[in-house]
Amino acid sequence: MARTGLFKGLLFAVLVGVSTVAYAQETPPAMHAVAMHGTPKYPADFTHFEYTNPDAPKGGEIKLAAAGTFDTLNGFIIKGVPAPGIGMIYQPLTSKSDDEAFTQYGQIAESVEMPEDRSWVAFNLRKEAKWSDGKPLTADDVVFTFNTLMKDGHPFYRAYYANVKEAKAETPTRVKFTFSMAGNRELPLIMGEMQVLPKHYWEGKKFDATTLEAPIGSGPYKVKSVDAGKRIVYERVKNWWGENLPVNKGQYNFDTIVYDVYRDETVLLQALFAGEYDFRAENQAKAWNSEYNTVPVKEGWIKKEEIHHSLPSGMQGFIFNTRRPIFADALTRRALGYAFDFEWSNKQFAFGSYKRTNSYFDNSELASTGRPQGRELEILEKYRGKIPNEVFVDEFKSPSTNGTGSDMRDNLSMAKRLLAEAGWGMGAGKVLVRGAEVLKFEILLSSPMFERWTAPFVANLKKLGAVVTVRSIDPTQYQNRMDNFDFDITVGSFGQSLSPGNEQRDFWGSDKVNVKGSRNLIGIKDPIVDELISQIITAKDREELVATTRALDRILLWSYYLIPHWHIDYFRIAYWDKFGRPEITPKYGLGIPDSWWYDTKKAATVAERLKTLKKE
Repeated sequence: MARTGLFKGLLFAVLVGVSTVAYAQETPPAMHAVAMHGTPKYPADFTHFEYTNPDAPKGGEIKLAAAGTFDTLNGFIIKGVPAPGIGMIYQPLTSKSDDEAFTQYGQIAESVEMPEDRSWVAFNLRKEAKWSDGKPLTADDVVFTFNTLMKDGHPFYRAYYANVKEAKAETPTRVKFTFSMAGNRELPLIMGEMQVLPKHYWEGKKFDATTLEAPIGSGPYKVKSVDAGKRIVYERVKNWWGENLPVNKGQYNFDTIVYDVYRDETVLLQALFAGEYDFRAENQAKAWNSEYNTVPVKEGWIKKEEIHHSLPSGMQGFIFNTRRPIFADALTRRALGYAFDFEWSNKQFAFGSYKRTNSYFDNSELASTGRPQGRELEILEKYRGKIPNEVFVDEFKSPSTNGTGSDMRDNLSMAKRLLAEAGWGMGAGKVLVRGAEVLKFEILLSSPMFERWTAPFVANLKKLGAVVTVRSIDPTQYQNRMDNFDFDITVGSFGQSLSPGNEQRDFWGSDKVNVKGSRNLIGIKDPIVDELISQIITAKDREELVATTRALDRILLWSYYLIPHWHIDYFRIAYWDKFGRPEITPKYGLGIPDSWWYDTKKAATVAERLKTLKKE
């Protein structure tokens, strides 16, 4: 599944022609929630999620920050860069809890109906659901949303909803989605995640164009003001129709949420210390360990915390564009991985705080470990002789060093042997060639922050005889290059959830290789991978899902589609001490800004401290 919210990505649901006629007459019970596998944690009469405070006070302001820029308030299309936080103005049919693997609870939908084989799903809408202009939200809005996203939305939607045969408003408060297949357990939950658009607002407007006009939504916030590329301010909707629903109780507490956008990462961090914004999730180990030695942190005005979580790390790495001939063979890709000295770089740039990532699903039960056994081995045996034999005999581990920077000789020697085996030989000027090909490529970066990690890697690549350049470009250019697969190597990431499914097709599916804007950046085209993705999507229970995901993980790893980077299993957060928050932090989230609240007394103290700080 994909994490909820607006984002630029493309997910896929595999088409399998299974008749749904036999189930057309079923009348399944109306449910308050739907779980991917098993049963929901919270019963029908639950009052709030346990990681929220139902008595949290409303009011105050929180200032957040983002890096980059934005030029549109429409995050549903491929054009433009959407404003941070814009998803807050909309609500989905159902909402996910942050302390379960994947369970959706009624939001716009009061209840959900579906047959045992999940060949269709119906949502019964709440009569009180309204748009921010006061008009009622109806099943026609839901159908309009689906049809609009399929026609004019980001390619993501045409893939993600590909198994939906029909969306029909059966009554003003009931909408039914009929699927082209049975057995896709995730699809009903995916449809529940769909953020609903107002038909009356968008009709007559060009949906696939960027816009800075504030749209109408049904969510807890609406757009108050916009300064394109610099700032967007949201205000809480007074007397919001969903305020007292169990899924929302104790959440959306701030009267105002401000996002300031900074183009420079260094300036962004210093702005936190100056009190220009309130909360930061730190993603740079160097900054976390060396740049927080400031007065506000020392005095405890800014709280600095590490909060452990149970989320899969996903995979980040130097990814190869296998559409490029020089990266078409796994042997070349494997060889280049020996030039990356993670252990030394981790010490130099991250104070040794990172763990090497050795699975696309690291930090979760979905990660492959040891040798395959049981059901996982049974799945892989079907493909013996067609997949790398290492899958059966070894646990995948990236090349490693002692971290001193002085023992790369063995790794580089191994790289040279593999390159020779792949047909590369030393040509004029000590440059690697293979026939008319030269091992020449560009590493494209979206942020200068990766340059320090890339530089020693490049130095080692050049020792091997590769001709390498590094280029950092602005986020808009970078996104355009990614959408068009216009790169050789880049730093890419593939986020994962606890319930992988339809999105795997977009990451690795053969039919996404040439789809502009898809997340198959690597260019994987492998029928075995396609087959395993289909099995993941239709897994009958959690055990089958885990076994099949681990099998897929092994094949991806041993195909050397990327050079793995690193991860941590905790959030690094820093915030001005002016907020209250629930006693329980959910296993799969932070809860900010949703379940935190403004503490008037703390905020007054912070204001006095900021006055003192600015005088100094």
